[in-house]
Formats: sequence, C-alpha cells, structure tokens
Amino acid sequence: MPIRILPPPGAPRVLAAAQLSNSVGDGAYYVCSALYFVRVVGLSPTQIGLGLTVAWAVGSVAGVPLGALADRRGPRGTAVLLALATSAAVASFLTIRSFSLFLVAACVYAVAQCGLAATRQALLAGLVAPPDRTGVLAHLQSTLNAGLALGAALGGLALSRDTAGAYLAVFAMDAVSFLVCAVVLLRLPTVAPVPDRGSGEPRLAVLRDRPYAVVTLINAVLLLRMPLLSLAMPLWIVERTNAPSWLVSALFVLNTLAVMAFQVRTARAVTGLRTASRAVWHSSVIMFASCLVFALSAAGLPGWAAAAILVVGATLQVVAEMRQSAGSWQISFALAPAHQVGQYQGFFGTGVPVARTLGPLLLTALLVTWGVPGWLLLGAVFLGAGAATGPAVRWAERSRASRAGTERSAHSHTGQDAGAAAVRA
Repeated sequence: MPIRILPPPGAPRVLAAAQLSNSVGDGAYYVCSALYFVRVVGLSPTQIGLGLTVAWAVGSVAGVPLGALADRRGPRGTAVLLALATSAAVASFLTIRSFSLFLVAACVYAVAQCGLAATRQALLAGLVAPPDRTGVLAHLQSTLNAGLALGAALGGLALSRDTAGAYLAVFAMDAVSFLVCAVVLLRLPTVAPVPDRGSGEPRLAVLRDRPYAVVTLINAVLLLRMPLLSLAMPLWIVERTNAPSWLVSALFVLNTLAVMAFQVRTARAVTGLRTASRAVWHSSVIMFASCLVFALSAAGLPGWAAAAILVVGATLQVVAEMRQSAGSWQISFALAPAHQVGQYQGFFGTGVPVARTLGPLLLTALLVTWGVPGWLLLGAVFLGAGAATGPAVRWAERSRASRAGTERSAHSHTGQDAGAAAVRA
C-alpha cells in the first residue's frame, strides 16, 4: 500500500501546514540554541540548564489553564495568540544578554509552547471527527518530523559558520516561522467555544479526575524515551562503546525518516481504547527489547559491530515510539469529556515538559553512570508502565461512564422537579 504523504484536504491539511511552518524553525532552534546562549548571550551551561528546567516546569503547570481558556474562548483564537506569543519570546532572545531576562523569556516561550500544543489539540478535536483524529495526528507527527529535519539541516549550516550573525539568523527564522503559523491557523474555520454546563462543575475538572491523572503519569514515564536519542545515546556511544561518534547523527536521521514514512501506517491499527492500550503495551515490550540491545553495544565489540547493534536498537526504539504515540493520542482524546478537550489535552501534554525536565537527569544517571544495569532497569520501567496502561485506561473509562450516568440522573431529577413545580403552579 503506498504511503500517503499529505493529510486529507480541508482542516487536516491546514493544520499540517501550520505544523510544518513552525517545526522548520524549531528544528534549527534545537540544533543551535545551546551554542547561541553560550556564545552570543554569554550564559554558562549551568545557567542554561537551570533556566530551561525552570521554564519547562512553569510551562507544564500553565498547559491546563490555557487549555481550559481554549475551551471557553474558542481554540482557534487562543492558538493564534499563543503562536504570536511564542514568536515574540523567540524574537526577544535576539536582544537579551543577561540571565534574568533569559529566564523570563524562556518561561514565556515554554508557557506559550505548552499552551499552543493543548489548544491545537482542542482545535483538531473541534474540526476532525473522532474516528479520524488518530490518523490526522499521525500525519501531523510525520509533518513535524519532516519540518524538524529540514530545520536541523538549516541549523547545521549555521553551526558550520559558527558566527553570531548565523545564530541570530536562525533565531529570527524561528520567530518568523511562528508568525507564519499564526497566519496559517487563521485560515481554519472558527470552532465555537463550549458553554459552561452550569452544574457547579469546577473550572479545572481534570485536576480532580484521578484515573485520567494516573493515565497521564504512566504516559509521562513512557515519554522518557524522548531524551533518550537526543541526550543519553550520544553520551552512551562516546563513553561506553567503540562505535564512531558520527553514528549519533545517523541514528537521529534514521528515527526522523522512519516516523515520516511509517507513523501514518502504524496509526491505522489504532481505532479505539482497546487497540490503543494494546499498542502501548506492545510498544513497551519492544522498548524493553531495544534497551537490551543497546546494553549489548557496551560488550567491548569492534566499532562496526557496536554500530550495527546500535542501529538495531534504534530501529526497535522508533517502532516502539510510533506505536506508543498512536496509542496515547487515541487514549488522551477518548477519555476527555467533549466539552473539556482543551484542559484535558493540556494536562495530558504535561508529560512532554516533565520528560524534558526530569529525563536528562534520570537517563544520565541510569545509563552513563550505571551502564548495562541502568539499561535493564530502564527497560523494566518501560515494561511496567506499558503493563499498567490497560488497567488504568479501563479504570478511567469506568469512571467516565459513572460520571456520565450520575449527570444524566441529576438532569432527569431536575427536569422532573421542574415539571412537578409547573403542575403545582
């Protein structure tokens, strides 16, 4: 079956265009940001790490209220404003030259990025029918990877020049890319805000939804795979194996191209909560196998053999990533009430900044410091999280059905009381 590159016409294709526009800028930003902050802004690596940790921690907290704002005010307008805020935050990096201003700008950037992710999900939910959402999200993920790859190539040109002007050009391009994203989002139809139910329901109901919180926590554990390829693997390859250092770039390209080519096809098997839970479980098993293979690369093998083992491990890792992504998308939408998609997606999305904040520290300690036992423990953590997904999803499903039944009963009694009062009158 041929691979369909473009998403279906209409709203999905416009969403993909918006995703592509800012992911190109982000790809260049990710490649160049560390050196830019050191060589142009004048910060130390410790200051950069502290600032970004604080920023993503703040961003993870802001995702829920910004998602709730999208529910109440409409996701398209909220997404446009957050894209503009992200553009302004990136543009401010062009002029700041102190840690305090860097910290403020980084917090604005992280808050806007986390909020934008939540409002985009709410926007997609308002424009795409439930059966089609996972497939559209797979297309958007492929588009994201294509944009990141192109942006990383452009960022590589800036790195080869290694001048302040080249780095400034990258940040200017990223700021413009979010302006373009905002303009593209304006081409989408307006999604009406969801009116309040007026039943005394708390504004941030997701914070009281314990089953959904457990599902979100499990997903955050599974997302520890995110800093695995970008941070832990480079250190592992250089310090623990005889593989050539250029393999780091090759593994990144392998991951990007595989997601671009096969994410849509992988997502087709996910059609409901049962298949989604099964996909996450299978992904955890494959991830466990990947960790075992990565551990073998430290067995003192020749460089070519270690490289071959690392390629096998990275292939298993990207297969697991695609399955876990498809399953988690379906779970996050299917368990969210229709009138609170924004805040629920904002809460579920906190797994990404949590993984970005805690992942580097945890993975460095596990893999670089502990070595092979660390890989075995990490694989067991993935396996345990995958096994816990199914029961947690079923608990959340029962809880949601119970709440819906209680609400219907309450509305029925209210209608009966009103009818009785009318008769008495």
